[in-house]
Amino acid sequence: MLGMICVDVDGTLIGTDNRVRDDVWAALAAARAQGLRLVLCSGRPAFGNALGYAQRLDPDGWHVFQNGASIVRVDQGVSLSEPFPAEVLPELIARAHATGWLLEVYTDTEYGFTHPGPYAEAHAALLGLPYVVRGPETLAGTVVRVQWVVPRSEEAAVLAEPHPGLDLHPSLSPAMPGVSFISATRAGTSKGSAVARVAAEYGLGLDRVMMVGDAENDVSALRVVGHPVAMGNADAAARAAARYQVGHVDAGGLIEAVELGLRL
Repeated sequence: MLGMICVDVDGTLIGTDNRVRDDVWAALAAARAQGLRLVLCSGRPAFGNALGYAQRLDPDGWHVFQNGASIVRVDQGVSLSEPFPAEVLPELIARAHATGWLLEVYTDTEYGFTHPGPYAEAHAALLGLPYVVRGPETLAGTVVRVQWVVPRSEEAAVLAEPHPGLDLHPSLSPAMPGVSFISATRAGTSKGSAVARVAAEYGLGLDRVMMVGDAENDVSALRVVGHPVAMGNADAAARAAARYQVGHVDAGGLIEAVELGLRL
């Protein structure tokens, strides 16, 4: 019997209008009422809209943010987060200034960025945050992740740059077409490692876990769970890692995934 459903945000929970359909919320609430743990499994940080989604999904549960760098129990604020290698950060910030690429730097509770402008402002709106210009050097907490936000045409160039001691997690958002989000975490930290840790907290084997996603940054989680599901709008990497495929996010594909989970 399935015990846990992990749900990506962009392209899985929310569609091209940056909203969650009412019937999707209803299906998720029905699954939770039947005893399944619901885990947000996002590249987004544990604040703004993503925190609200997690609280609505499973208000006293563990959730995965920042591509596995943040694992937070949202009712208590308890964190199992992985710190970002501090020795690498100055080099990445210097590269951002040299190239003009936007680099965002995150702690568990706040973030700063290198280049104010349209991408930074649009991403703040997507995250559900006020647009406040803040440099990475002003952050007081422990950094857990950085993220490049660049035109899709620049993705290959970013990925070709050295990122020693880090894992890269490229992703997209239907709400910001043409933009690549390339998250960087400590090596070995991913949605897959975080999902395994949350399953262990709940005393569940990974054979009793479903992951629903659509992008390359979901692949590590799709590969470790017993029931990997790709959305109809998923990219090739996510489809290749999945056992099941459901409909497009804008057609309520996540409802199909939840219904499948209730039958397992």
